[in-house]
Amino acid sequence: MPPDVIPSDYAEWLADLKARIHQAQQRATLSVNRELIAFYWQLGKDILARQSTQGWGAKVIERLSRDLRTAFPEMKGFSRANLLYMRAFAEAWPEVAIVQQAVGQLPWGHNIVLLTRLKTPEWRLAYAQKVIEHGWSRNVLDLHIETRRLEREGQAITNVALRLPQPQSDLARESLKDPYHESALTMANKVLHDKRSVYQETVLSPWTTQR
Repeated sequence: MPPDVIPSDYAEWLADLKARIHQAQQRATLSVNRELIAFYWQLGKDILARQSTQGWGAKVIERLSRDLRTAFPEMKGFSRANLLYMRAFAEAWPEVAIVQQAVGQLPWGHNIVLLTRLKTPEWRLAYAQKVIEHGWSRNVLDLHIETRRLEREGQAITNVALRLPQPQSDLARESLKDPYHESALTMANKVLHDKRSVYQETVLSPWTTQR
């Protein structure tokens, strides 16, 4: 075959490649999201514990918010309001294992909707599973809660295996563009850059000088 001729199976191969790229994006997004949700849960748990044992009040939360935003200006999510959402999240889900369930796959904004619009963990989990199953955006989730869709249909929690959101779903698009994910990735890249710099300064530079 001449080198400048497009193979007959190129379109099929390109479609498969695009699908694999979308799947890789979703797996990476899910991994970042799970770590972020776990971190928010742990921070919320810490705040709960300190409020219980040390009597933390509103001023301490405000100070914590200010100090975290100063220390990590690249990261979103350390506003006073969001710290209180983290506290509410940890209070609603006392066990960290919740991060491995449906809520751990949802963007933080979806979790805030579940926390503020639903009162019981059973219905929060039920709606979280439906978000993943149907790829609902946050606005669509809010609408279905408003109309009490699952309650009217009598759909409770099932034990279906969790799946990745469909690449073209509203949930997948919102997950990829989630500003909390972007700030977490920015910090992760900064950590990698810092580690590389330390490695170069402490390992490579002396070795290069000696040569």
